[in-house]
Amino acid sequence: MKFSRLVLGAAVVTVSLLMAGCAAAASSSPTGDSTPIGGDIVAPVTISAGDLQGASVDLVVGQTLNINTGDLAVDSYTGAVADAAVAEFVAGKDDGSATFNPGVLALAAGTTSVTMTNKDGGIQPLEFTVVVTAR
Repeated sequence: MKFSRLVLGAAVVTVSLLMAGCAAAASSSPTGDSTPIGGDIVAPVTISAGDLQGASVDLVVGQTLNINTGDLAVDSYTGAVADAAVAEFVAGKDDGSATFNPGVLALAAGTTSVTMTNKDGGIQPLEFTVVVTAR
């Protein structure tokens, strides 16, 4: 009788340990913190090139203005930023496997003007303002 109680007790302990191993963790994050997947990434702002003339575009530091060039080649635009400490022009390109639109990357809080020209000609320069705020 004592032997069967001992076996029964061992079985209960074993099952309890196995079930505890299947319990949900206190945090679903592998590091235990509550940071969302992707961290604090800010979504880009997409605007068509034709809508930028005279516009003011609001960005936060780290955010990108993605410029849709429509039917024009993405690499046909060059850009100049008046205050390079506030924003940076990023040229568009087509590397054969993917197409990347031109854009403006917000670097620091401030306001700057941006001028984009098309190397194919016949299109007036696009002039717009970028206003960058801190996160």
